[in-house]
Amino acid sequence: MADVRQDMYFRLEMIFNSVDDVEAFQQYALWAMRRNPLPLVLMCALLGSPALTREKYPEPAGQRPPGEGEKWAQSTLKKLSLEEKVGQLFMIRLRVELLGRDSPEYLRLRDNIRQYHTGALAMSVPADGHFRYGNDRYQTVLLLNHLQQESRLPLLIAGDFERGVLPAQLFGTTVFPHAMAFGAAGSVAFAEEFGRITALESRALGVHWNLFPVADVNSNPANPIIGTRAFGENPQQVGDLVAAYIRGAHENRMLTTAKHFPGHGNTATDSHIAAPRVDEDIEQLSTIDLPPFRKAIAAGVDAVMTAHVRVPALDPNPDHVATTSPRIIKDLLKSLLGFQGLVVTDALDMAGLSAHYAHNPGRAAVDAFQAGNDVLTMPADLGASYRAMLDAVRRGEISQERLDASVLKILRAKASLNLQKDRLVDITAIPRLVGSPENIAEGQHISDQSITLVRDNGKLLPLKQSRPDQNILFLYQRVKPAPSTVLVILCDHLRADDGHVLEHEVRERVPDVEVIYVDPHVAAARTEEVLKAVDEVRDVIVAVYVVPSAARTRTVARGQKNSASLPDSTANLLEKILARAAEKTAVLAMGTPYLTGDFPAIQNFLCTFSNATVSEVSVARALFGEIPITGHLPVNIRDAYVPGERLGLTAPANGGSLYWHLKAADLLISATQAP
Repeated sequence: MADVRQDMYFRLEMIFNSVDDVEAFQQYALWAMRRNPLPLVLMCALLGSPALTREKYPEPAGQRPPGEGEKWAQSTLKKLSLEEKVGQLFMIRLRVELLGRDSPEYLRLRDNIRQYHTGALAMSVPADGHFRYGNDRYQTVLLLNHLQQESRLPLLIAGDFERGVLPAQLFGTTVFPHAMAFGAAGSVAFAEEFGRITALESRALGVHWNLFPVADVNSNPANPIIGTRAFGENPQQVGDLVAAYIRGAHENRMLTTAKHFPGHGNTATDSHIAAPRVDEDIEQLSTIDLPPFRKAIAAGVDAVMTAHVRVPALDPNPDHVATTSPRIIKDLLKSLLGFQGLVVTDALDMAGLSAHYAHNPGRAAVDAFQAGNDVLTMPADLGASYRAMLDAVRRGEISQERLDASVLKILRAKASLNLQKDRLVDITAIPRLVGSPENIAEGQHISDQSITLVRDNGKLLPLKQSRPDQNILFLYQRVKPAPSTVLVILCDHLRADDGHVLEHEVRERVPDVEVIYVDPHVAAARTEEVLKAVDEVRDVIVAVYVVPSAARTRTVARGQKNSASLPDSTANLLEKILARAAEKTAVLAMGTPYLTGDFPAIQNFLCTFSNATVSEVSVARALFGEIPITGHLPVNIRDAYVPGERLGLTAPANGGSLYWHLKAADLLISATQAP
């Protein structure tokens, strides 16, 4: 070990000329190596980053309240009791779909705010929630105002708005595609607009803090929970888009969060289900996973969310995930990367963490706080976690100074938003600020620019439209001819919304299209029907909806060889369709773009990287040649090729993509191993 330390010391001498205080740095290096060599190993690996030498990161926006706000934060901290200080650390779930003035959910929230002095609420929305558009949105915002009034201190309201403010059908907000679609569109200006519009609409509805952007680099095609939530797999591009989003959000005074530190992209396990393991060495972490977080910090991101992942290269303790690792949070994130803002845990009730604390759920909050987190999100047991934190402070395990430092950060964040003066929403302003035609059009335009042609046999696309009435006269009777096109929707659940907008768009262009919805439960029973339709038509469209989510990992994909792909039953159906009609079949990836690894027979392949409604509209336009296809792959996939540029189908590469220049004239773009 002594030889290793000496070698590290000599390597550190190489950068002494770029450090302001060489003598102090040398003394720190020797002391730190004796205490714990890991941070300096990381420093050696990260020497290429100016962030660790000359560059000084700005303080997050939430840590720089105006003078009056700073005075409020400081004076408020002094007035708080121990119980109130501990309560400010917790962020608890707010289920929008259950919220009503007399609902149990509202009463529970009200009681928790009063009893535990809760500091923040995290808005939770089901993926397939059904809401009525109209006055419901005003009722929801009114209830948020009521909850604010129930709290002695202003509440921070957070939302996981990865595709804009959701649910759009409730709030009438602008719809955006998934983050990976922005990687395909390749424009930092689009990412900045994404942040700006989402922040504008969020603040108008009473939400102050977005738990986004995702700074993970999706380097593992089998990742079941990140996937299209990431901007791509190129660290430089991901970092640029993350930084652009933060800049846009800050224009409209919204707090932002870079997640999931130190990187959840190279995992094959969903941390909602178990603790994934990142088996990367220091060099891989420093060149792939950490650069987007460095760019987020440089852009002034307000918060960083820690991941429930094990990273042995950073912390070999088998009992530590990143959320409970002082080495990862204190040594790496705070000391080496210089982050000064809020450190927030991923949900503490996720099995990736909670499974380690099955017999003592309150201890998870203490360990996470001790590791360096400031905000404790969605504990598995709020009461037990609150009491465990109180006990830890009272017996001296957590110092009063450490507690005050985190509470002051939270109060400063609230003051930076002026919540100490104005915590309520002006409902009369919502129609003017939310869902404007210009912003909705911008969301659709971004989606249009993201559609990417990955495979094209030159024989099928663009598809032909048909007239509304093509009945023919046969033996003096009107006879409706057989459909010319069949649209097969492969989804996870027939009751979900997937495919309905796409069906409408295709019917607008081919009124006689036959549409067949298939999920894993009915795939075997409907196979004969589907194949018969495929045999009889001119064109086949297969839309494949594979979108990462915790619910999907728990149910649809359980037991599959790759939970990020199609279940076996629908995969078998797609293979049979391609075996009979690959030449006349267009496969649409309405989510994961990695399908060619499992289905090499695909000849015509378009990627939307998203199942959002705007993506369904865009891909229909692209299918029928109404818009040029200008997207560029933000990830490497197996044998992506387009045999030639054809007028009206693909546009020339014009520099729109920052890093992956997928040109239509290229025969072979990339070849990687199958997932």
